[in-house]
Amino acid sequence: MLHKYHKICMVFIISFSLYDIVTGPPSHKIIINGKECINFASFNFLGLLDNDRVKQKALTSLKTYGVGTCGPRGFYGTFDVHLELESRLAKFMKTEEAIIYSYGFATIVSAIPAYSKRGDIVFVDEAACFSIQKGLQASRSVIKYFKHNDMEDLDRLLKEQQLEDHKNPRKAKVTRRFIVVEGLYMNTADICPLPELVKMKYKYKVRIFLEESLSFGVLGEHGRGVTEHFGVNIDDIDLISANMENAIASIGGFCCGRSFVIDHQRLSGQGYCFSASLPPMLAAAAIEALDIMEEDPDIFTVLREKCTITTSCYLPLPRTSGLKLVGVPLSPSLHLQLERSSGSRDTDQRTLRRIVNYCLEREVALTIARYLEKEERYLPPPTIRVLVTVEQTDEEIQKAVSCIKEAALAVIS
Repeated sequence: MLHKYHKICMVFIISFSLYDIVTGPPSHKIIINGKECINFASFNFLGLLDNDRVKQKALTSLKTYGVGTCGPRGFYGTFDVHLELESRLAKFMKTEEAIIYSYGFATIVSAIPAYSKRGDIVFVDEAACFSIQKGLQASRSVIKYFKHNDMEDLDRLLKEQQLEDHKNPRKAKVTRRFIVVEGLYMNTADICPLPELVKMKYKYKVRIFLEESLSFGVLGEHGRGVTEHFGVNIDDIDLISANMENAIASIGGFCCGRSFVIDHQRLSGQGYCFSASLPPMLAAAAIEALDIMEEDPDIFTVLREKCTITTSCYLPLPRTSGLKLVGVPLSPSLHLQLERSSGSRDTDQRTLRRIVNYCLEREVALTIARYLEKEERYLPPPTIRVLVTVEQTDEEIQKAVSCIKEAALAVIS
């Protein structure tokens, strides 16, 4: 009787919800609206979300510490497991120190205004993700956008600022300058040209903030991100931030760098000072995920191979389906965009939504990339987001491609 009542309730919820309803863990297979699908919609790149070791570590921690902390780090919210995680992250990233936040979005939103204040100048890539935009807004600094990954445009802006500084050296002396970029861009699925940015840092005497939420645990031989990918000395980067909600499959975020840089956030990072600290069980889960990443660096090779296979499978799509792939072969987060827009954003989104629904009916879970359209500085075009994980088989990847192609032919034509 109870089972029957539960099923009736689920049907009622699904019928009247604005969202697709997930039951069970969103791991390799995901149950959406009661249907089991292959998951191409979750940022579970390394497959650690449903890992037995990670779950057992979280369960043990839950029994030791309870559920939450009910206090910020400075008010009895600092647990030994938080300090251990910060130490492990600093060691993994090969930096002096790390600081953790209880919410991934709040990490870069808190870090930027902790250093950049009113009157300071920030040069930022126009494709920067929404969390960076909110951090810039909170800083009240002077914001100068350069064209996406266009180093000539950035060089132009830096030269213009250099001329302004020569005109007013007294003001220039107290004005801080920053470049803010993503390692692997959320909105475009391509990689920043970090070696060129480092050259500009020393040429124009600016600081670099690097947001690595997508590239951490993805790029580099050991998953250390875009610095390892390019072989750039991590000390050349003034601040690195990333969330722990993708590759590590936990919650929260972290910043790492030199000790004097990180210590400043412990008094000035609003998300650190005024939010309840990360639940200890999630910190313990993140530590176990780091253990797995260090014990099995081949996992990153497998992910790169899956990304390359996925990209090669999707590249022929435009010739037959009306969809084109956006992203580099190393990115586990790719976009499928309409080759020809209708001219109406709403119409394009409805078309893509129909493709997603078509695939969902055939047990392939995809998702539309979502944006706060009225608040984005540069609104990306509508896309379907395709996420790659180490658990997906070649056959499943090919099934998804075939399903998308079939859906596009049915919907677009």
